[in-house]
Amino acid sequence: PEPPAGRPKKPAPVPGVPFSRSYWVQHPHFLAGCYPGEKDPHQAREKIDALLKEGVRTIVNLMEEIEIGHDGLQINPYDAILSELSELRGLKTEMVRCPIRDVSITTPEHMRSILDVIDREISRGVPVYVHCWGGRGRTGTVVGCWLIRHGIATGNKALDHIQQLRQRVPDRRQLSPETPAQCEMVRRWYE
Repeated sequence: PEPPAGRPKKPAPVPGVPFSRSYWVQHPHFLAGCYPGEKDPHQAREKIDALLKEGVRTIVNLMEEIEIGHDGLQINPYDAILSELSELRGLKTEMVRCPIRDVSITTPEHMRSILDVIDREISRGVPVYVHCWGGRGRTGTVVGCWLIRHGIATGNKALDHIQQLRQRVPDRRQLSPETPAQCEMVRRWYE
């Protein structure tokens, strides 16, 4: 029933997220955000465990195999932790690497193949987590192209929609995608 006149509607509950720099693109099928590893292995285990508890079984990793952080050190891989925790719980999980160079865009063909991986997993009922390092540039570009592929939004409205999806992440005031080239790829995306 509608609330009495003059009283605001109660907001719909927001689904939980596994960690603060992640957000649902389409709950409970498609989650996006930052790199789920950490320098501290205990914290990395907590993040991977949180993804598994949310039902994520496929992780689409947009990072290159070797990436260097702001501290000049290689970013720690998390695939061994994912394998270990999955095995302990008897879960079948997969990490699919679809690398895009940091602060860059990819080819339309590669973007379509990334979107195909996401859609294939969702169609099989397998929840997906898509990430890059910070969860804004490469991830936002993929999310924007996915929104357009599915007719959810186009052009600048797709970029606005990403900002709405990210309204609860700590770095929500920073743009996603990050660079003019990434934003332009989303604006011009079509299939």
